[in-house]
Amino acid sequence: MAKDKSNGNDFAGPLRRLLMSVLILCLLGVFLVWRIDSPRVEQFRAHVTDRFVPNLTWAMAPVTGTVNLLKDFQSYQRLAQQNRELRSELRQMQAWKEAALQLEQENARLLDLNNVRLDPRLTYITGVVLADSGSPFRQSVLINVGARDGLVDGWATMDGIGLVGRISGVANNTARVILLTDASSRIPALIQPSGQRVIIAGDNSAAPVIDFLEDSDLVRPGHRVVSSGDGGVFPAGLLIGQVAADPTGKLRVILAADYQRLEFLRVLRHHGTATLPETAQIIGPMLPEPEATQ
Repeated sequence: MAKDKSNGNDFAGPLRRLLMSVLILCLLGVFLVWRIDSPRVEQFRAHVTDRFVPNLTWAMAPVTGTVNLLKDFQSYQRLAQQNRELRSELRQMQAWKEAALQLEQENARLLDLNNVRLDPRLTYITGVVLADSGSPFRQSVLINVGARDGLVDGWATMDGIGLVGRISGVANNTARVILLTDASSRIPALIQPSGQRVIIAGDNSAAPVIDFLEDSDLVRPGHRVVSSGDGGVFPAGLLIGQVAADPTGKLRVILAADYQRLEFLRVLRHHGTATLPETAQIIGPMLPEPEATQ
């Protein structure tokens, strides 16, 4: 048995070398055939390709699937990268949109400040709101104009659309504005079209109360509320807001001014109503009395 096994090993070595030599010669022949530039060889190569390549499609399926999988993975990576870039751009666009909205609102307020129709005898100065009171018990703001600009206590302030409050406390470079919503604010007003004269009283809420209303049946929600000019402190005809009813039925004023975004305030230079020194001048000069007839 040992002799037979030894004989088997003796034949296996030369056989492997022979097969390897034949394989190398075949590969070399295929290489040479594939490299020869001849019409006949080209025709032979075409026949070989037509004969064997279609039958090897099943063998190429795993390779094709792997290549497609790699391509899909690369495409997914590109999509993920693009998605991250789009999310970043979307966040930037949202920030730009917010900035654009703020600029649009600021521009609208500035345009309102320039286009409000007031008494031509009135002059005004526009100031920037520096800070607010920060207290729920005192509704006021600080503006960057003061005594150097000729401000006087009691002058009215507007945001370009509606009445905001009155000057209460003037320093050289700043002034304090008491808002209509402050509990100490009392403004004489007129309700249109009924002509009812009322007092707009602040109570530290967003909608001041309408007090001293003579005939509530003549007033409806949505009626316009303007300053009456009574007392000679505020000019007449300044828009305050519209009448509204709270859940309890009490009449209040929805203010026309945007108290949530007070950035610029217009201070109206109002020097009161001119008074006549003698009431007789309203009628005219006194005529001489006729002489009595004899």
